[in-house]
Amino acid sequence: MAKTEESLRDKPRWNLGGMTALVTGGSKGIGEAVVEELAMLGAKVHTCARDETHLQESLREWQAKGFEVTTSVCDISSRDQREKLMETVSSVFQGKLNILVNNAGTCIARPTLNYTAEDFSFLMATNLESAFHLSQLAHPLLKASGSGNIVLMSSVSGVVHVNGASIYGATKGAMNQLGRNLACEWANDNIRVNSVCPWFIRTPLMTDILGNEEFRKEVESRPPMGRVGEANEVSSLVAFLCLPAASYITGQTICVDGGATINGFSFKPLA
Repeated sequence: MAKTEESLRDKPRWNLGGMTALVTGGSKGIGEAVVEELAMLGAKVHTCARDETHLQESLREWQAKGFEVTTSVCDISSRDQREKLMETVSSVFQGKLNILVNNAGTCIARPTLNYTAEDFSFLMATNLESAFHLSQLAHPLLKASGSGNIVLMSSVSGVVHVNGASIYGATKGAMNQLGRNLACEWANDNIRVNSVCPWFIRTPLMTDILGNEEFRKEVESRPPMGRVGEANEVSSLVAFLCLPAASYITGQTICVDGGATINGFSFKPLA
């Protein structure tokens, strides 16, 4: 039996006990749900965010729940801060990392002709470049763990057209292809890589947008399930992809969208 098969047999299939994880942008929304999901399954989690006050508030809540979570302040659009973050993670986890969730990102929605060069640079640096660079930086730690996982938090905008999201969608589409490439290139290092693509999810970032009743009804009309998603409906998939039970899943782009991306043109049947 191959060494990889033997090591997998020794691990509980539905437990992350003894594993370590870095989740970027973990103080709110989907990132916060991912931190809690991984911690509930037994992982030791380090997370980062730009807002230190909010990060400390979240940390106190996690500690009250008994989760093993550490934090640091980081703006992932900054190359220097990404390098400092990985130095911190290496120190906290003694040079080994099992899970990297590239969650932090941003969106600027507007018609394509209204985008500026600054918009383009900011979205590329925050969404795509950060995921690429952090994956590079994490590679030695993931390889050293003997069982590494990278989850890229993408979007349905990287799979299908979403109005006002041409640059955002480009960053997410590129992220999906990055995941496929890394899955092939790093498989021999026992590192799996997958992309998760949410539809509109009820998070603090979406509060104002979904507060517009007309827009919310339009959004809810697209998925066959007829509603937006919840953050813990995304975090559960992220956690599953990191479990030993998902050991043969890599290079995939998986939508969490209530069926929105496979829903064709709806019309009333002819009498």
